[in-house]
Amino acid sequence: MKNKIYVHVADDHKIVIDGIIAVLNTDKDIEIRGYSLTGKEVTNWFENDQNQADVLILDITMPILDGIGVLKYFKKNRIRQKVIILSSYDDIKIVQEMLSLGCKGYITKNNAGEHIIEAIKTVANGEQYFSPNIQRQLLKTLAGQQVEEGALPENFLIDTLTDRELDVLKLITKQFNTSEIADTLNLGISTVDTYRKSLLRKLKVKNAVGLAMYAVKNKIV
Repeated sequence: MKNKIYVHVADDHKIVIDGIIAVLNTDKDIEIRGYSLTGKEVTNWFENDQNQADVLILDITMPILDGIGVLKYFKKNRIRQKVIILSSYDDIKIVQEMLSLGCKGYITKNNAGEHIIEAIKTVANGEQYFSPNIQRQLLKTLAGQQVEEGALPENFLIDTLTDRELDVLKLITKQFNTSEIADTLNLGISTVDTYRKSLLRKLKVKNAVGLAMYAVKNKIV
């Protein structure tokens, strides 16, 4: 009897994939079944009958074939694949389009580390899952309330970072720990911790995975 949830991860940045996999590997009920760097790699993977995943984690913006194209491919070929969109975009119109194409969950990347395991288990169980910010917007839409215009990756936040904060962010993205960052930048450990907390607050993310995702998507690294 199968007791694992098999997951395939698709994103156009390997460092983001590594971060997602690192989080998923902390849960004994989830097993990674490969990853893809382009939408075309995703469709190729699922065309092989030997490859099966209970849940696909899918980014929207990927080369060759984007996430929308992947969902359209599944719909056209009647592939009943459970998909969770993991995206930097939180515009409700994009969310609604993804739902119309058959996705079962939608998480914004700044919430990934906190919600992705629960999302996978919920979707694998046949239910839908949305990160809290998306859920609030969907509820407002259903209630006929005005929904604020969704945000794309907030590039303007980069301008609020100091040069030293950017240095620390780049090293965090390279998976340096606090001691290694302190040695590299000739700073005290407590000073590095202060910069790390400042980055989490300014960029509105929860952990190092969120910082790495933000840095990659906004071309800081």
